Amino acid sequence: MLKLNFNNLSTHERNKKKYDAKFKAKVALEAIKERETLNELAVKYEVSPVMISRWKKEFIENSAAAFEAPKVDDAAIEKGKDRYLRVIGDLQMQLDFAKRVS
Repeated sequence: MLKLNFNNLSTHERNKKKYDAKFKAKVALEAIKERETLNELAVKYEVSPVMISRWKKEFIENSAAAFEAPKVDDAAIEKGKDRYLRVIGDLQMQLDFAKRVS
């Protein structure tokens, strides 16, 4: 039987919340607008003002990515292309065989 021991975890680690990217972006945008102070936003969203500052900084630093072209994996494209060419070749051979038989 597996026993979990939480005694070694600090209170912070046990109470640490996970926030999804959508929530972080929403709070970061509110902070960027500066219509409310960080402390007001912290109370509103029940998040530390320090955390909001981090999310705001990260949002601003990564905002250019929204306008960049998506990265293309050339190796994956070539692999898929080769697979489709093999299938086309097989189908062409089957068609040629069927024409000869009939």
